[in-house]
Amino acid sequence: EIYDSWIKIPKVDELLYPIVAVVPLQLLAYYLAVNRGCDPDKPRNLAKSVTVK
Repeated sequence: EIYDSWIKIPKVDELLYPIVAVVPLQLLAYYLAVNRGCDPDKPRNLAKSVTVK
C-alpha cells in the first residue's frame, strides 16, 4: 500500500471543485500542523506580516 488513508472529495462540476476541496485541505493542513507540534492559531513570523489594532 502506498497510503494509510485518503480524503474523499465528491465529484462536482469543474467550476465548483475548488470550493468543495478547500475545507478538506484546510483540515489536512490543521491536523498536519498539530501532528508536528505546531500551534496553528499562532503561526511563526505572523507579527512580521500582520498588524492588529
